[in-house]
Formats: sequence, C-alpha cells, structure tokens
Amino acid sequence: MPSTEHLLVERDDHTLIITMNRPEAKNALSPAMLAGLADAWVELDADDDVRCAILTGAGGSFCTGMDLKAAANDNAGPNPYADRWAAEPDLHWKALLRHHRPRKPLIAAVEGHAVAGGTEILQATHLRVAGESATFGLFEARRGLFPVGGSTVRLPRQIGYTHALEMLLTGRPYSAREAKDIGLIGHVVPDGHALAKAKELAALISANGPLSVEAILRSVQETAALDETAALARELEIGWPIFATADAKEGPRAFAEKRVPVWTRS
Repeated sequence: MPSTEHLLVERDDHTLIITMNRPEAKNALSPAMLAGLADAWVELDADDDVRCAILTGAGGSFCTGMDLKAAANDNAGPNPYADRWAAEPDLHWKALLRHHRPRKPLIAAVEGHAVAGGTEILQATHLRVAGESATFGLFEARRGLFPVGGSTVRLPRQIGYTHALEMLLTGRPYSAREAKDIGLIGHVVPDGHALAKAKELAALISANGPLSVEAILRSVQETAALDETAALARELEIGWPIFATADAKEGPRAFAEKRVPVWTRS
C-alpha cells in the first residue's frame, strides 16, 4: 500500500481507506502527504478488487489545506520528495484531484476542520459525510491567497452561484449543518461517526456491479458540462455496452435465484 509518513492507506474488504495522517498540524498538506495521495489514486484505479475509497483525516481533523506556518518559514528545510516533483511537476495537482479524476467512487469522511485546501479536495469527492462539529470554508481571500485547487470552477457547479460566491468571497467558516443545507455535504452524523457512516455507504456501493458503478460515475462526470442532446448521446455510449457484459446477466439471475450476485467485472 502506498503509505507515507503523513498518509495511511489501508484495505477494508473492497474499500480503500485513505487517511491524511498529520494530526499535530490538523492534517495540513505536506510533501509526504501529497506524494502519498497521488500514489493512492493510482492504487484505487489500478486494483480491480477495490470498488471505492474513503478519504478521511486522523486525530479529529480532516485537512486544513496548505501549511501556512511552513510557507512563512524560509528555513522549513529541504523537501525529501523533491525528486518526485522534478519527475512529476504536476504531482501536487494530481494529489489534490485537480488534474486527476478517479474512475471509482470516493467518499469523504470529515471530522473537525475541512477548510481551505480541505474544502477544495472535498469537492473532488462524490459522497460526503461529516461529524456535527465539522467546519468548512475557503479562507484563501482572508490570507491574500487564491483557491487554486479548483473551487472557483467546481463550487458554483456543485452548490450554486450565490452560495459559492458567498463562501469564496467572505472566507467565513460554515458549520456542518449549513454545509448540508447548501448541498456541500450529504450527511451530518454525531461527532466521531463520520468514518462509520462512510463505511456503510462504501459497503452499499461495493455490493453493486462494479462495471455499472464505474460507468454511472463516468457518465455523470463526462456529461456535466454538455448540453442535454450531447449529454444523452454520451450517456448511451457509456451505458449501453454494460448490457452486453456477463455481470449484466449475473445481476438478474442472482435476483431470480434469491442469492448474492458474484461479480466478475466481465
């Protein structure tokens, strides 16, 4: 598993659990975390036995984005992953899912702070669960910065123009309840239970036909920016081949025989 000193990657049945693991800094991004995230997305796509993933944070926080203390410190020390960046200059954007789109569902399990870069990477996940004390927000304008992780593009498409601009331009914090009200997250659970709820959702996804799940996700993503006519045409291109698969025969057969389907990804 592609773990690093600031990122843990574990398997739980068909689910990959990816934990940002820098709790002493509220999981602020570091080179080790970014390198681990980039490798985790490769693992998620490459392993056919993995059907979805959960992204979470250790120590009661999700992620607080860029490490501002390190950025302000000229003596922060050398980057031990400098060779990786030299070979892959786009590595940080891949890690933050700005320049990479996983082909399998990704669930966010949020406790504590998910602000700045934490809210940015959240927008690249597909299902989102948060503890009731979680905090969200894009604070970049308050620091004289810019949310280059994709928020000025993705957020208006996900929560609407007015809500997105209020979050982007005010830089204020949002509670979990408010984040749910505006559609940024899907579930609010008692503190400490976000990962458990995310695992429930992962189990429901993993029980479904993996080719179906991946094609549905692909269609939603690829048609989002198309007009309706083009989108419906693309949906058929992606969805119709699923009916010719062995899994498409196995699903109805298992239903008729009152048993759990055995998916073969074929």
